[in-house]
Amino acid sequence: MRTDTQDTTGGAYPPVAVPALEYETLSWIPRAPERYSRAETARQTGAYRAAVPPSIANRRFDFSAPIAADMEDAARALTEFDHYSRLRLGAQSPALGPMSAVLLRTESASSSQIEHLTTSAKQLALAEIAESDKHNARLVVGNVRAMEAALRLADSLDTESILSMHRELLSRDALLSAHAGRLREEAVWIGGDNAGPIGAEFVAPHHSHLPASLDDLVTFIRRTDLPALAQVAIAHAQFETLHPFVDGNGRTGRALSHAMLRSLGLATHATVPLSAGLLVDTSSYFAALTNYRAGDAGPIMRRFADAARFAAATGRDLLDALALELERSRELLAGVRKQSAAWKVLPQLVGQPVVNLRYLRDTLNLQEMTALRALNTLAEREVLTERSGRARNRVWEHRGFLGALDSYGSVIRRASR
Repeated sequence: MRTDTQDTTGGAYPPVAVPALEYETLSWIPRAPERYSRAETARQTGAYRAAVPPSIANRRFDFSAPIAADMEDAARALTEFDHYSRLRLGAQSPALGPMSAVLLRTESASSSQIEHLTTSAKQLALAEIAESDKHNARLVVGNVRAMEAALRLADSLDTESILSMHRELLSRDALLSAHAGRLREEAVWIGGDNAGPIGAEFVAPHHSHLPASLDDLVTFIRRTDLPALAQVAIAHAQFETLHPFVDGNGRTGRALSHAMLRSLGLATHATVPLSAGLLVDTSSYFAALTNYRAGDAGPIMRRFADAARFAAATGRDLLDALALELERSRELLAGVRKQSAAWKVLPQLVGQPVVNLRYLRDTLNLQEMTALRALNTLAEREVLTERSGRARNRVWEHRGFLGALDSYGSVIRRASR
């Protein structure tokens, strides 16, 4: 496995030393051994090694000049994207908030896809208005809520705020809701057998370490003496090493990264699709986490830097595509009175390109007949298309916005390797 990193000019630069994991020996006896074969039960009975998390709260980091330059370059790409998001529409545009919402949803979908939870833009939009029966779409909505919580709590990051993100993530998962917002009280591991951790690729720290280790991480997150993006990358790797939850660690960890991007001033107005940048090369992302546990933060820092640049570049393209579709829709509404509810509904379609009457009533506080007239106007002008074919409980979609989101997904898939 390659362990060196490179700067943007192609030259290799040295590793970034972090404390390598130490290990402790614990014993394991499979619970409910009747579920497993005798051979697997025997194989999973005995001693195993679990990680002991090092402290990073006050750790001194030495960044070489190429690393510092790379971090600064990637951070600048994020702040420029954030600034562009406001310039593209105008700070007072009613579509700015919905544009931020759809960027957040896009990021949540990409973060979920890293965990092999895939859904289309349409199914996710349907799930947001309770019109989808797709299991994955409902789970991704949970990730959207976790991201929203992360940004809402960005100014007060502590263990409780991390628990709140996780609670939002899993509370909609019937199989895992009992674990939502709760630190695990059992062993978790990556690879190996289901019956136990013996021989696993990585066994996370014993749950007794978690409260102190999370406090240590929070102290690190609050430091002000580190390059911002480097701090985000290291905090993410440390969080994933702690693996504090039974499930949802990756998605919660990436939501925490966005909270840090917001609190550190790298993305204050828009949600940069950072996970899309990680998604294009998940093998190196996971390898970088392994490198971190072995004592080198360089690869995860480089992975975050590359992901930031990819996200900023492709995020601009997505913003432009959505803005173009918005302008086309405005042209289709030419001649409709500016006081018409149709104009009030239009910018909301950027963030929610599939709508029904209930959504318009609850979101825009429109009376039912007013909302229905607006939908009829938008459909007559071919801005919206009625997709359900039902006489009641109808659903309308904006095919242009959905097409832009699907095209963005195609860009990510083509970039994946």
